[in-house]
Amino acid sequence: MTVERIFDELGHFKRFQACLYFAAVLQAVACGIQYLASVFLVETPNFVCGVPGNITDVLYGNLTGSSLEDILPDFKSKSRPLVVRTDEGDQWELGRCHSALRLDPKGFTYDFDGNKTMRACDKNFVYDHSEVYQSIVTDWDLVCEREWLAKLCQPTFMLGVLIGALVFGDIADRVGRVRIMMFTSLCQFVLGVSVAFSGNYYIFIVLRFLLAMVSSGYLVVVFVYVTEFTGIKVRTWTSMHVHAAFAVGIMVVALTGYLVRVWWIYQIILSTCTSPFLLFCWKFPETPFYLIAKGRYKEAETLLETIARFNGLDYRLKVEDLLEPENGKALLDGGEERPPQPEKKLSILDLFGSWRMAGRTCTVWAIWFIGSLGYYVFSLGSVNLGGNQYINLFLAGAVEIPSYLVGCFAMDRIGRKRTCAPALLLAGVACMLIIAVPADIEILAITLCMIGKFAIAIAFGLIYLYSCELYPTIVRSLAVGSGSMMCRVGSVVAPFCVYLADVWVYLPQLIVGILAFIIGVLTLLLPETLGKPLTTTLEEAEALGCEPSQKNSALGHKDAEDRVEMK
Repeated sequence: MTVERIFDELGHFKRFQACLYFAAVLQAVACGIQYLASVFLVETPNFVCGVPGNITDVLYGNLTGSSLEDILPDFKSKSRPLVVRTDEGDQWELGRCHSALRLDPKGFTYDFDGNKTMRACDKNFVYDHSEVYQSIVTDWDLVCEREWLAKLCQPTFMLGVLIGALVFGDIADRVGRVRIMMFTSLCQFVLGVSVAFSGNYYIFIVLRFLLAMVSSGYLVVVFVYVTEFTGIKVRTWTSMHVHAAFAVGIMVVALTGYLVRVWWIYQIILSTCTSPFLLFCWKFPETPFYLIAKGRYKEAETLLETIARFNGLDYRLKVEDLLEPENGKALLDGGEERPPQPEKKLSILDLFGSWRMAGRTCTVWAIWFIGSLGYYVFSLGSVNLGGNQYINLFLAGAVEIPSYLVGCFAMDRIGRKRTCAPALLLAGVACMLIIAVPADIEILAITLCMIGKFAIAIAFGLIYLYSCELYPTIVRSLAVGSGSMMCRVGSVVAPFCVYLADVWVYLPQLIVGILAFIIGVLTLLLPETLGKPLTTTLEEAEALGCEPSQKNSALGHKDAEDRVEMK
């Protein structure tokens, strides 16, 4: 594979690549924002049933007040009800989904042993606005028998992410990376703003589903894009720090959620904060890897000249120098660009073309799955840590940044698989230790939760780059897209895994710990790609990690000799 010579001649990460990289990563912040925006969009504040008439007195245990707003911040849904008295003298016991009218009360006391008439709330609710002024839950009364609609928002979004990852990853291999990046970026802005003006719940869900598809599509393709525009020397850092931009998006959500408590204003602000990207994304060039793989040699030649001029280098490299000998000779003899050849239809089945590739794909998909599952189990578990929810979310994003720094150092020094496997094992150990921590030692539980998130983030961030390096150009976007699809399967499963805490409080952590350990062991069977050039054909990719004798059997003796000479 000689296309990697581009970076030896024109720089691994000089001015041209740096400008492209930081511009592309800016929109990755928007992806992090949209993925986590629902945390506050569907937040459910304290609430109780409303009552007919004006309330004059409120009792809640030893607390008294003249309005529900005085007591609601201290109301616990699983405790005893609120007792209120109206200006007409009626006394009501108020719960979240039912109310009871006291019959013939003798006085206004909290305890009452007489007869009561139970009534449903019938969409008459009073919400506590001290923390959440307005969310879709308060606007559309997504509580009680409609609570499942609020809980459906995130799984539906993740379903859109799953479909978008597969669809746009496949399309990007056919029509190019840049077209997909431009399309998904524009749709992110338009759909994000449109969500704020959705008139009802069902329009909201549909718009969020489409927003999830395009957000996922951009995130999948941008990883491939930056990988194909940066050299081996910096590819680890550039790939991993796309995740850092995603983490910045999480912190932006926490900050915006703290400052803005009205959901539609919050959504507009989040959707417009990266809109400057739309002003220059149309100038992005297609990657040289893609152009050469598709036989568009003249465009590749023009791009290489532009990179050299922008980087202040003398242009000495020619496209024919990057081709296999037979292709380069044909190009020189003909003097013309290779005529378009009928392309083989590639599909997800090509990732399972042999036993070696099938085993590799299953292991890679498992890493994607456990990375996402563990990430969300740790994140959802952190909600129970106590304290300020905005600070908790901010820390959940902030803890990822040092994990990517550590991951980058380790990946470049000990290799991809020797970083990924210990990270998964550490996450498994953290899960087991959380199970053993007494409930009253809160600080230790918080520390272990952050360690687990730290370890999972390393494996989760690494697998994007690792997937790019394990597969050839012709199926690279499809491989990353399908892996991201498995990642979103983990995202959809994670909430249901957390629900298993009703069976046993530590069952979710136990499941994640066991899976992380098993997959960490399987990761040791993958080939190492540190310092290896990107492959272009399935045969080259299959030969990764083989001994010389195995390479000869996989590729043929003559082809192996040609590769040695080319090196």
